[in-house]
Amino acid sequence: MAVRIRLTRFGRKKKPFYRIVVADSERQRDGKFLDIVGTYDPMQNPAEIKINADKLQDWMGKGALPSTTVKSLIKKVSVSA
Repeated sequence: MAVRIRLTRFGRKKKPFYRIVVADSERQRDGKFLDIVGTYDPMQNPAEIKINADKLQDWMGKGALPSTTVKSLIKKVSVSA
């Protein structure tokens, strides 16, 4: 079971809101997940990114890999990964 840190979509049509979650790589985008690590709201100006650094480090220590989008969000928040 490969574990990934990725985005799952919430919100209305044309008003996206994302959760940053830890999920099995074979699950659906909005399917079951293991843990919520943070949120991303692109509709704010500037975009609002909240990441729980302790949970992120814990899951990455266990071998979870971030998606390319989540990796760029981590860099923007400057949480060491």
